[in-house]
Amino acid sequence: MNQNTTHINSLNKNGFAVLDNMYLDSEIAKVIDCIEKATAEQELAESSKNLFAIRQVITKIPALKPLVFTKKLHELLATLFDAPYFLTKAIYFDKPSESNWFVAYHQDLSISVDRKEDVSNYKNWTFKKGQFGVQPPLTILENIVTIRVHLDKTEKENGALKLIPNSHLKGIFRPETIDWKTETEHICEVEKGGVMLMKPLTLHASNRTTNHKQRRVLHLEFSSKQLAKSMHWLEYCEL
Repeated sequence: MNQNTTHINSLNKNGFAVLDNMYLDSEIAKVIDCIEKATAEQELAESSKNLFAIRQVITKIPALKPLVFTKKLHELLATLFDAPYFLTKAIYFDKPSESNWFVAYHQDLSISVDRKEDVSNYKNWTFKKGQFGVQPPLTILENIVTIRVHLDKTEKENGALKLIPNSHLKGIFRPETIDWKTETEHICEVEKGGVMLMKPLTLHASNRTTNHKQRRVLHLEFSSKQLAKSMHWLEYCEL
């Protein structure tokens, strides 16, 4: 059983998996340099002392695409989907070393779309930062796979994700109903150049940074399913 198969089994069973050594240090350096040069030249980010983020980062910095979508990443993606896959969302997060930002337990239930449509089973519409968000049918959410590319070593002390194994198998799950007598928490530490795979329905959270180390991550979401009617994924990108 190869590495990808092992981690796909973990993803399906637990809702997450970690693959270290997906990128060389030299490849990560090129990604960081590309982002830094682009942000120096134009206003791309949402920035504060707690968070630096670039939404639609592949759209805004197209030079990133060949640097991120390496042969190894394509090989991994090909094992994750039975049908042609595509990118649906890309966000760059930098959790600064002094950040006191934390995220409570939640599932990723909203997708970004190009327009608002009156379609059955698409609900909880939002309009934030100039884009529409909606909760799609469960079949769409279950098809999505998130891949988080870690540009720094991520540990418990600098905001590594906390997850509840198997929680993705319970459908839509209200975090306040978590029974800590039966559930366990897993801290998902990832080496620099590693990736974390996650099902969006997996309950996850992150703590404040306490070790004064930076945590930069490319958050990428993929699917192989199209949406209803004339609605489209906002960041649809063929690979």
